[in-house]
Amino acid sequence: MVEVRPFRPTDIEALYAIALATGDAGADAFAMYRDKRLVGEVYAAPYATLSPQTAFVVEDANGVAGYIVGALDTRAFEARLEADWWPALRRVHADPGGDYFAAPPDDRLRWLIHRPPRASTALVTAFPSHLHINLLPRLQGQGLGRRLIDLWLQTVRGLGSPGAHLGVNQANHRAIRFYRAYGLSEPSFDRPPPPGVIWFASELR
Repeated sequence: MVEVRPFRPTDIEALYAIALATGDAGADAFAMYRDKRLVGEVYAAPYATLSPQTAFVVEDANGVAGYIVGALDTRAFEARLEADWWPALRRVHADPGGDYFAAPPDDRLRWLIHRPPRASTALVTAFPSHLHINLLPRLQGQGLGRRLIDLWLQTVRGLGSPGAHLGVNQANHRAIRFYRAYGLSEPSFDRPPPPGVIWFASELR
């Protein structure tokens, strides 16, 4: 039996593991990173910790194997990260400096910890909420991704959001096919997404 339910604090280690297991454009990134927690520190744990009301997991008989997390208000969440999440990580992880694109994988994430990107004004004006979703292979292809996104969009709509967005690595072809089949739009703005990223979005009015 598979259950979709709200995140619980006891799920946090599963989120770190899933983030790593899907951290290479949807594939297992275990061999890529020396520090196995870095992917989760950037892309999963801060959302579940600071915005648990918009965090949900999928659990089967073998444990939690998928999640959807995100922020109702991207700008407010960026400020919350700066106040309550990044400082502690910056004390642990030295700034690698240099060129992000020339850095090894661990240093790319450390670079982001010290220089977190800000979403473009046009993007967050139209679609102020944003999300991250990941499922382990054993749960893929069962309609659970659609269930999670339906639930998450319904939740942030109920909290007053007029729109939501997500970024996907352009090498993650499976995810791109899924988001297009789901019916998300691909908005275009004067300021493009970061290199290698495709924006998807949904109006919630």
